[in-house]
Amino acid sequence: MPIGFLIGFAFAAILLYFAASTMKNLISFITCIVLGLVFIFYRSTYPTKESNEPLKITTWDAYGYYLHLPAMIIYKDVKKLSFQDSIDQKYQLSGGNFYQANIHEKTGNYVFKYLGGVSIIHLPLFLAAHVYAQQSTFSPDGFSAPYQHAIGYGVVLYAILALFVLRKVLLKYFSDSITSISLAAIILATNAIQYISIDSAQSHAPIFLLYCIILWLTQKWHEKPSFLLAFFSGLIIGLATISRPTEAIMVLIPILWNTHTKEAAKQKWALVKAHLPMVYLAAIGGIIGILPQLIYWQYVTGFFIYDVGSAWRFLNPFFRVLFGFEKGWFIYTPVTIFFVIGFFYLKDFPFKKSVLWFCLLNIWIIISWSDWKYGGSYSTRALMQSYPVFILAFSAFIQRYWVGSTRYVIGLVLCTLIGINLFQINQYNKTVLHYYDMNRAYYSEIFMNPSVSPLQKSLLDNPDWISNESNYSKELVLKTDSTLTLNVYQDSSNIFFQNKFNLQNYQYLKVNLTLDAQPGLGGASIHSLIQDSNQSKENKIRLSYPEVLYGKKNEYSFYIQLPKLDTAASCTFYIQTRDSLWLNISQFSIEGFSNVK
Repeated sequence: MPIGFLIGFAFAAILLYFAASTMKNLISFITCIVLGLVFIFYRSTYPTKESNEPLKITTWDAYGYYLHLPAMIIYKDVKKLSFQDSIDQKYQLSGGNFYQANIHEKTGNYVFKYLGGVSIIHLPLFLAAHVYAQQSTFSPDGFSAPYQHAIGYGVVLYAILALFVLRKVLLKYFSDSITSISLAAIILATNAIQYISIDSAQSHAPIFLLYCIILWLTQKWHEKPSFLLAFFSGLIIGLATISRPTEAIMVLIPILWNTHTKEAAKQKWALVKAHLPMVYLAAIGGIIGILPQLIYWQYVTGFFIYDVGSAWRFLNPFFRVLFGFEKGWFIYTPVTIFFVIGFFYLKDFPFKKSVLWFCLLNIWIIISWSDWKYGGSYSTRALMQSYPVFILAFSAFIQRYWVGSTRYVIGLVLCTLIGINLFQINQYNKTVLHYYDMNRAYYSEIFMNPSVSPLQKSLLDNPDWISNESNYSKELVLKTDSTLTLNVYQDSSNIFFQNKFNLQNYQYLKVNLTLDAQPGLGGASIHSLIQDSNQSKENKIRLSYPEVLYGKKNEYSFYIQLPKLDTAASCTFYIQTRDSLWLNISQFSIEGFSNVK
């Protein structure tokens, strides 16, 4: 495998360069090694052995970023994507609805919705996997096991390289110990592990590397300007732009670097003026960086520019991206609060304005996207790739307070946040911490909870809740010992229980049942309808709740807060589903809660 050895040798050489001066800064070097081992551990842990699932990471959005490579190199078909249906049927990658490409109205060709920069970054990994697949028993189709492992573990190697590049940048301004603390915090106390080691085929980890590189290139150019540094700075910015267009604001980093004071700014612009040819070369590098995307668009649409269809709300952004319990950045990864606090401690650093303007504008852009939940994600994943810039502010904050007894407080806080984050990553990958449907009530019940009950899981869908049952008098309204086998159909009533009860004295009902679950429950839910002559109340919970055991019995419980009922109420319980399936329902009971003590 000559190409594999060549790629490995090049990676090792680059890593050795950025790991130089190891003995002088041993703590941060060891930190990078340990964090690299953490990456590998999490990559090798998921999917779990219990799931019996093969590694499959080029799915959903990641499928869109990756699809360029097999389409161009293996199938040589980027217009009709004739291979897509058979590949998706074989591997189930698109999510069931091929949204990763749009049909161009004028040409009838497919146009990738996701830009091609990430595929360019993945190219060495893809080529190594393709050569191996051709010489093995695996199918060289671009999606079999060698390709999944190459992207999954290759991105981890990229991230390890990124850490050493970032370490080199940080050591220019901060001590070895501060650098170590900062690197550990941005990896272990944030969602970085999730998008580097587990969802590694997404765009975030490769762009994380680009941010580390642009910081290093910017730093080196301001120390000693050169044409090579200028060209690669432009190239990296161009490549980042065609990875995610919003990353184009990366250009603010070199532009505003070393403008933190009037005198420094005067020297900076004098330096730029003295090296204008390098600036022009950087611009050429940027054009070359974005050129592959422009050529692709022209080839499939006939135009150099194509609107992929994003919508923005810049004048009315969604601050819940930061503060909301759905996926709020400050809520689920609260160490990021210190990233922002660090803005106030940048006064004497040459990167002050670069960090301030970039980070503030980046946050505003991210919270302005109309799809503010960003699909399935842990915390705000769209900010993860720019952590190398935020770490500069965070390090300034840590340096300011890592003195005397204060450092013990900071250390305790960071260790606590790391523990919480690692626990939540485990919850997230069990869907206990849900990728899309989180809310405040549910989060308060699962927070640091290693054993979430079916009743607590009902809060994903059902807002009705009793915080302490002992405050109520409880009575058994109904209990059935029989097992009901129910054939459930789409667009059918699927009622499994219906009767009238006198519920006027109750404030709440608690419904319990056991159900034999089976694959295909993703769209199924249990519904209750309580109604008398004047009013009604409907509740529902999903059947595929977190940690559901397919093919085994699962317990379900949920509360119903009753309206004020005047007469006997009809109680109806039924199943809604997107697919036909059969269920065994047993141990169905209803409890009434009344008379607050």
